[in-house]
Amino acid sequence: MLNSDRVAQLRKRTIDYFNKANIVLTKKEKENIEIADFGLNDIERTGLQLVTYVNNDRYCAKEMVLFPNQCCPEHKHPAREDGEPGKRETFRCRYGKVYLYIDGEKTDNLSTKPPKGDEKYYTAAEEIILNPGEQYTIAPNTLHWFKAGKEGAVVSEFSSNSEDESDIFTDPRIERIPEYE
Repeated sequence: MLNSDRVAQLRKRTIDYFNKANIVLTKKEKENIEIADFGLNDIERTGLQLVTYVNNDRYCAKEMVLFPNQCCPEHKHPAREDGEPGKRETFRCRYGKVYLYIDGEKTDNLSTKPPKGDEKYYTAAEEIILNPGEQYTIAPNTLHWFKAGKEGAVVSEFSSNSEDESDIFTDPRIERIPEYE
């Protein structure tokens, strides 16, 4: 579990990445940057820092920061309880390089790898590389994970509404909703 001092350090570092991408945030947005370590207590390898601009019953918009070589773990957005399809999301790279992996035809000679020791929790292996200005849309219920390159990355997400509690992670140790001391 992250303590308040560590969360403050990570938020400051996250703001530095938003500045590199020329993304302007309000004071309140900066104070509310979410630090997601997914309950693994290994934020430098597996984690995500994000700001949610809007998330209503129709759509969602977020900015995400990945530190150098940081990985967002494999997951999917399944159909909703009301029968609606799961979340469809478009990732647009704003800074750095993003290695996105989706369930599909395996790419030979992948550019990067999952966090060492956790490979069994990463099965999606069709590689899509996003550079600044490039984007990719992930269909609902598609297994995916993503990782920053060596300089880190900033990614804008535009999607149907987000219900984090319904996401299904391949790694059973994952806790999506962050807890801080």
